[in-house]
Amino acid sequence: MAKVPLILLPGTLCDERLWEMVNLSDLAEVKVCDVSKADTIEGLAKSVLEDAPERFALAGLSLGGIISLEIMRLAPERVMKLALLDTNPNPPQPEQISGWERFIEMANNGQFLDITRKYLLPVLIHQDRRHDEALVSKIIDMAEKVGKVGYINQLKAVMTRSDQRSILSTIDCPTMILVGKEDMVCPVQMSEFLKEKIPGARLEIVNHSGHLSALEQPGKVSALLRDWLMKGEER
Repeated sequence: MAKVPLILLPGTLCDERLWEMVNLSDLAEVKVCDVSKADTIEGLAKSVLEDAPERFALAGLSLGGIISLEIMRLAPERVMKLALLDTNPNPPQPEQISGWERFIEMANNGQFLDITRKYLLPVLIHQDRRHDEALVSKIIDMAEKVGKVGYINQLKAVMTRSDQRSILSTIDCPTMILVGKEDMVCPVQMSEFLKEKIPGARLEIVNHSGHLSALEQPGKVSALLRDWLMKGEER
């Protein structure tokens, strides 16, 4: 079987290491894109499309999922299959915008890494993993690599994103929704909404996982993404 071109999009403050334990290389020609170089969701989506094959499968986690939905608005004919992991299609809420503005101020005041350590880690991963030194270290290292400028770009992008709920009913490629059962950032009900609104979508809930499912439960996520890649003809 020919390998499928596959674009993987990481979440905020994540890089290619978000996906490094997800084993798909025998099934797909995998490309992980940088999602920190523009400060709008449309700009980030266009940067992915510029470097993508003409037709490809697409999977994104969190911010990566938001960008994936924008790609479905801009160029749905190019996407063979879609996977949305731990993703929120809703527009930003005022309290979220206030929090992100505070994080931008902290980042510009020399407190960039404090944001991940003190504010993000407690909600990003399952409570049982908060003392997993290897996992925590990887999350902090990814944040350091994305850096202050990249993070501020990402925050500006999500602060100004549009309401993506209107896109959902137009998606007509095979779609899998995946979410960590204990995700505190994009709770399960958001994924249930995605399943309800995207025609024919399937929903997979990964037990014992928070928001970073690809890092927290890579074996389970690998198995589900492999099944998604192998099953279902293009519609």
